[in-house]
Amino acid sequence: MECEFASVTSNKQEIKEIFDKTKTIAILGLSPDESKASHRVAKYLQAQGFKIVPIYPKGDTILGEKVFRSLAEIPFNVDMVDIFRKPKAFDAIVDACIERGDVKVFWGQLGLVNNEAAQKAKDAGMKVVQNHCPKLSYKIE
Repeated sequence: MECEFASVTSNKQEIKEIFDKTKTIAILGLSPDESKASHRVAKYLQAQGFKIVPIYPKGDTILGEKVFRSLAEIPFNVDMVDIFRKPKAFDAIVDACIERGDVKVFWGQLGLVNNEAAQKAKDAGMKVVQNHCPKLSYKIE
């Protein structure tokens, strides 16, 4: 999938700034299965010092962190939401981010693009990255 919305995929400098300011990353669709990309990405980001917040429909802990069922359940600030869900789910996710009021970065993983949701997130004041992997982007810095 190509990202057709020019301003949603941040440039290298903006991505560096995102990582410099981010402390807590909620990962929607973080699987407990170690072979899944979501697990590998979360484990890497956790090893770099980021607080990982798993959002998954089952289980109590993933990577030693309490699992939440939704963004609304998280009782502390979330800087970034990294999404491992189908693009059609982005609409509800951006609404949940806006409702929280503390999410600064709306990030869609490699191959995931929803330009309408991205525009809504941007209009709400969030930085938006689509069709990128934070693990790969962080390694570049």
